Amino acid sequence: MVKHIVFFKLIDNEENNKELVKEKLLSLKNKVEVLQNIEVGLNFANEERAYDIALITDFKNKNDLDIYAVHPYHLEVVEYIKTVALSSKVVDFKY
Repeated sequence: MVKHIVFFKLIDNEENNKELVKEKLLSLKNKVEVLQNIEVGLNFANEERAYDIALITDFKNKNDLDIYAVHPYHLEVVEYIKTVALSSKVVDFKY
């Protein structure tokens, strides 16, 4: 299995904006067949180093992660995220 984790720092991290991003990310679940599991968490810590949203996804293998990366609906979500996110960080690992 492969875990893909992404943290997002939003341009505007008001709660309603975080909820909109969460809904958009969760919509991947029914659109991308290779996606095994998805979780989206909204950060409540007020630390300077904190990011606003965590996306945690699971795939059977790296090949499925590669398929996800270029899936048309995923790319649509990525384009949306680029309009609302200041930055992001990613970690991918096998487990």
